[in-house]
Amino acid sequence: MNAGAQEKTQLNREKARSLPGLSVKNGLIRHPFDLEFGVRTSGLVAGRHLASGHHHDRHVTAYYAVAPSVFRGIIVRWRRCRSFAPIDAYTFVDLGAGMGRAMLLASAYPFRSIAGVELHPTLARIGRTNLALWRASGHPLASLRMHCRDVADFPLPAGPCLAFLFNPFTAPVLRRLVRGWSRTLANRPGELDILYVNNEQESVLAREPGFTRLFRGPIRRSHADAVADRTILKRQPGAEYAATTWEDCSIYRWTGKG
Repeated sequence: MNAGAQEKTQLNREKARSLPGLSVKNGLIRHPFDLEFGVRTSGLVAGRHLASGHHHDRHVTAYYAVAPSVFRGIIVRWRRCRSFAPIDAYTFVDLGAGMGRAMLLASAYPFRSIAGVELHPTLARIGRTNLALWRASGHPLASLRMHCRDVADFPLPAGPCLAFLFNPFTAPVLRRLVRGWSRTLANRPGELDILYVNNEQESVLAREPGFTRLFRGPIRRSHADAVADRTILKRQPGAEYAATTWEDCSIYRWTGKG
């Protein structure tokens, strides 16, 4: 590794440590997914620590990566729905992608491409490192790209899209997002499906004309994920967040306003 690369790596580590929840002294325990694949997606960062200087900072919930078993479970549910097109026609878009765990998990499926959108530059930077490691390992079936920007200003790619949200932000941002989709997808009914894990703001989707719910219910963690998440969250300072054995989830489709 040359001097420039070493300096960049050290800078990334220092910036990562500056986020409470991403160091051992802040209670970090690596999830088995990270230990197995040599990536860095573990940690819990409360929303108040994720200031990026953007006016949407106050609507960020927290950073915590989705349990692999929950992700796979909601993909199974989605594939039971009659989709608009074959899976290899869809672009998978992770909104509030954090350090990219959902993107890595999505790469096990034959999506056309995979995009992540993350507002916080440190999380996005770590996510890009994870994607590079993943590519080098030969894992991806699809191209992967992380965008550091506001989700509300991110244009959906052409063609069918599958949007993934792990409760990344509160209702005002979700409301702006879905209303923007309503305008841009006016002539594209069926071309957007939404996977919403920990669906605290589901009422936004339920009230927005043109979005049809396909599924709502709990998706259980595997035993291994339940044990890992319980151990990780029990270790957090202040014990702000509790572990459950399931996630409340929803799947929606843009069917158009008429």
